[in-house]
Amino acid sequence: MLYLIGAALFAGCVQAKTTVKGAWQEGAQRKQSFTRVLVVGVSPNVNQRCAFEFFMASQLQSESVQAIRSCDAVKEKNPLTLESIEQAIAVAQADAVLATSLVSRTIESKEGGSRDTRGNASYKATDAGFATGYYGVYGVPVVYGEFVTAPAFTIAQGAARVASRFYQTRDKALIYTLDTQASKLESTDAALHDIAAAIADKLRREGLTR
Repeated sequence: MLYLIGAALFAGCVQAKTTVKGAWQEGAQRKQSFTRVLVVGVSPNVNQRCAFEFFMASQLQSESVQAIRSCDAVKEKNPLTLESIEQAIAVAQADAVLATSLVSRTIESKEGGSRDTRGNASYKATDAGFATGYYGVYGVPVVYGEFVTAPAFTIAQGAARVASRFYQTRDKALIYTLDTQASKLESTDAALHDIAAAIADKLRREGLTR
């Protein structure tokens, strides 16, 4: 879940774009707000799951809402099962569950492009020492170098789509669904933050959390 970029990427000047569409389930009671939400990243990869849950919980957390990561509430993080989620609900005394999974992702890359990412000429340090001649007086060390041409950076941009489901725990009923799409993503952390923030904001605007 949410394996968006998968590597450290060089940030550029492009603004990421994130949109969220939500839908109430038929028959769902709308005038209710939840205060203890269990956050679940649906993924077989524990590291990705727990990383997303960290960002999602931090965005949901408020004076009125306690957001609990499933990674902190279950005894065994791997594998993720219905039994482990139910155990986490009991431990956290959660009144709602927010489960999110990856639908699709794409990654594009290009070389250079901006002043910060194009190749340039520079000196590469090869050694250091002390000299007593014109250079290196006053005990300042001298750095010896060679003139090199630095290669252009490869800039990667990704897009992702995730699906989220909001359940009430008293009867395990699905209340609300969210479809989140993000584009022009240039780092994993930035992507997770933007997606989590958009989802949390949508839930607040719908009154499910405060």
